[in-house]
Amino acid sequence: MAVSSGNGRLSWLLCSVVAAGFLAHGSVAFATPPQTDGNDLSVLRRIQAAAQKLDYSGTYTYQQGSFMQSSRLTHVVDATGEHERLEILDGVPTEFIRHNEEVQCLIPDKQLIVIEDRPTRERFPGVLLGSVEALGDRYRLSIKPEPQRVADRDCQAISLTPVDSERYGYLLCADVESGLLLKAKTVDANGEVLEQLAFTSLTVGVGVDRSKLKSKWSTKDWTVQRTKVTPIDLASMGWNVGEVSGFRKVTEVKRSMGERSDVKQLVMADGMAAISVFIEPATDSHPQASGSMSRGAIHVFGRRYGEYWLTVLGEAPPETVRKVADSIVHQPASK
Repeated sequence: MAVSSGNGRLSWLLCSVVAAGFLAHGSVAFATPPQTDGNDLSVLRRIQAAAQKLDYSGTYTYQQGSFMQSSRLTHVVDATGEHERLEILDGVPTEFIRHNEEVQCLIPDKQLIVIEDRPTRERFPGVLLGSVEALGDRYRLSIKPEPQRVADRDCQAISLTPVDSERYGYLLCADVESGLLLKAKTVDANGEVLEQLAFTSLTVGVGVDRSKLKSKWSTKDWTVQRTKVTPIDLASMGWNVGEVSGFRKVTEVKRSMGERSDVKQLVMADGMAAISVFIEPATDSHPQASGSMSRGAIHVFGRRYGEYWLTVLGEAPPETVRKVADSIVHQPASK
């Protein structure tokens, strides 16, 4: 059942979430992987530092069931900060070009560029979201001593097992030489793989071609829409979103783009996974009944609430996403 006003609306939400790129300084080039135990999160901090501080370029695949999609990623760091270009190679052409917090989402078939400033990043090969310290209370971390092999590179296998049913587990493999995440699997309570991302080819450091940061599309005459993102306090507006064990609020913002109605968004994360709540005025194009959909580890639930339409999207079990949606309450301030 549809959860929003057609594929266009859901695509905008997904583009918004992916472009966020929701997902430690110093040296990240260890000759051997650091030693750790179940409560030592340094290995995850090393992965995150590598994703942010190193130059790298490669192709990776996303797989969920029989669905597979390839993307090409180039990441370069210079005196002005991070530069990144992500190309979706299969299906509808889409590109994401990022310089630090500014993200451009290029949609060639609509000749459209959506620009937005994003303070946080979550995209592969990054791994951490929100507060890292809480991870030790929600996941058991373990490392296999024997190195594995991904994209012709040795990598260290890491498992994150959830302590409850509110979240999924993760199987990671990080490059022994650089610390960069090479492969990530999301697994359910039965150990079944829901989705996975993995590099199939990769260059790290010297040899990364900076020219790959430039889009192949001529965008001179394209429409440019800049999304205005404004911090807000949902509680002061009468909105209350129930807490989910281990998930903490990361941000609350209002998104405004052209003539489109403002959309309020709350993001909560447990250090590995994020759940987004979108609140917008209900229209005739929204369904009358609640509905859900999913792909891999991503679940979406939408429902009408008075004059509003609520959409909850997250990398969490459907019961957790539904729990968040059902917890949302609005109590308008008395006049």
